[in-house]
Amino acid sequence: MSQPKIKLPVRPRSYRFAMTPLADAMFQLLIFFMLTSSLTPYSLLTVQTAAEAPTEVTPPGGDTSQPPQQQPAPARDIAFWTLEADKLIIQGQDFEFDQLEGLAEALGSDIAPAEVILIVRDTARVQDVTTVLAHLSSANVSSVRVAGEPE
Repeated sequence: MSQPKIKLPVRPRSYRFAMTPLADAMFQLLIFFMLTSSLTPYSLLTVQTAAEAPTEVTPPGGDTSQPPQQQPAPARDIAFWTLEADKLIIQGQDFEFDQLEGLAEALGSDIAPAEVILIVRDTARVQDVTTVLAHLSSANVSSVRVAGEPE
């Protein structure tokens, strides 16, 4: 008589997901995007629309029972600057960005701050606009209006 065969239990196969190749691919993507991105720092600028600009004056002592009065706008010098890639055009003359600090300081004074209308051409980069606005915010400029070039 033949002996009955005993079947041994079959161990189920477990498939493991290897994380090492995934981590290698992620690091390669990280290095690729770090090397191809722009490393130029952008300044932190406060942008305020004309509708948000404060124009009301509260009387001394904080008395709010009377309606606020409109403050008359002081006489200001208005400068028109045209911004292109890595240069400014002011009254038909080209200026490089290394002259920007002197140009910004020459605008207005503490008594009569100047106003600048910055016309941005299509060739200008975001960093160019940021650089100009950062220099103007540190100078005696009361307001800056940014406009696109008319078509």
